[in-house]
Amino acid sequence: MTERKTRRGVPSTTQRGVRMTAGQRRAWDEHWSALGSKLEDLPAGPTDLAKWFGRAAPTILEIGSGMGEGTAQLAVAAPEVNHLAAEVYTAGLGQLMMLAEKYDLENLRLLQGDAIKFLTDRVEPAGLDGVRIFFPDPWPKTKHHKRRLVAPAFIALVASRLRPGGTLHLATDWEHYADQMLAVCDGEPTLQNQYDGWAPRPEWRPVTKFESRAQAEGRVVRDLIYVKRSGS
Repeated sequence: MTERKTRRGVPSTTQRGVRMTAGQRRAWDEHWSALGSKLEDLPAGPTDLAKWFGRAAPTILEIGSGMGEGTAQLAVAAPEVNHLAAEVYTAGLGQLMMLAEKYDLENLRLLQGDAIKFLTDRVEPAGLDGVRIFFPDPWPKTKHHKRRLVAPAFIALVASRLRPGGTLHLATDWEHYADQMLAVCDGEPTLQNQYDGWAPRPEWRPVTKFESRAQAEGRVVRDLIYVKRSGS
């Protein structure tokens, strides 16, 4: 999965290359105009999400959709929800469009660009029903911890874009990062942890190849689920 930064100049996801398979390129050519948009191509100001999806429905933003296998399964399982996948990895977006085609998904849209800038400039306060951040880049070296996405300023931004009752769901397989996520999110006064620390792994969250590999390598996956407090 990819990631970027929490402050200006530290992106939310890092571009890893643009090479696509023939199938991903075909899906991009055929479906990008209907399903996707680059951040810079969106109109200035808050994005009209109902217009983009062609309907008004609860909207969940996933930051860092990777190759899209989990994103597609979640969109299939919840057709009543608008799923917005933010990613910079071109091949990942192409792969997700192949899956959208396979499952005939109409409740999925793709954003290529920095999710932090999108949240800052293109999402109005209380404009989202949920935000998901699954397996962000852990930046395991101590000198790189400052590059981690989940930091106080970023979580405050996310919280401001959630409606009261909206959810923030995080998951990681890196113990130290999990502890940081817990401390940062518990420190955001507008969010309420739904559990006493870690959340039980939700059955509805798909097990991706990425997570399976982490489990095979002996890393424990931890989930955190927060709700935006009423009146905040």
